Amino acid sequence: MKNKFLKVTIALTICSIMNIASAGIIHWADWESETVTENATTVSGKFVTNTSTVDIEYKNTQGIHFLQTGTGIDYFSNSDYSQSSTTLLNPNLSPYTSSVVDNIPTAAEMIALKNKGSQTLSFSESVANIVFSYVSLNDNGYSFDQDFDILSVGSVEGNEDGYFGAGTSTKEIIDHGNGNIEYRLVGAGEAHGTIQFKGSFDQLTWNSLNNETWNGFTVGIEGTTTEVPEPTTLAIFSLAMFGLITRRFNQKN
Repeated sequence: MKNKFLKVTIALTICSIMNIASAGIIHWADWESETVTENATTVSGKFVTNTSTVDIEYKNTQGIHFLQTGTGIDYFSNSDYSQSSTTLLNPNLSPYTSSVVDNIPTAAEMIALKNKGSQTLSFSESVANIVFSYVSLNDNGYSFDQDFDILSVGSVEGNEDGYFGAGTSTKEIIDHGNGNIEYRLVGAGEAHGTIQFKGSFDQLTWNSLNNETWNGFTVGIEGTTTEVPEPTTLAIFSLAMFGLITRRFNQKN
């Protein structure tokens, strides 16, 4: 009975460690400058992680509506706060936080869109588990070639409304055949929220589906791929620790 109790305790402890490892502080993009040419708009920025600075290049051949680099209206605030409420709302109820994302996107750091079409984010170093937060996806959508999870949405499951109000977000999976699968994030009403792409990325490309003035976004990461272990690696490590502790306990008994 004592041995069984120890094994259960160890297993629960390992599960707790794994859950903690999957949540935490997100390193949000610091958008810095915009370059406009005849062919495209390019925005430069960076992620500052615990050990690295990762350069970001965003390119949109259709142009953007505007760029925020830390000044102006904070569209990532909750709606009550945007209407000059004197009480800061609980960040745990933000449209952008969840069991995976502890912290709200950096205030007034956003790229706003108005034209449909393709756009690309490129990173100077491989990054892990991208989170993508969006503002006012009003009867519009984004089409990705990567699967994603919807982590949180304003006005859903107790979350406060987004800056412009309430809305819903859904994922649509469209199989075009021959391995060509499209993953769509579709907004209705005033959709505000956060999605996540799991894995390691050097680049992320997507299409804005409709012209709309305007919708906005920013991105964050859990860290670089050298900072964040793959889930399988963490699981193998946890099982190895379980076996080692159990073996030592049995030897003593």
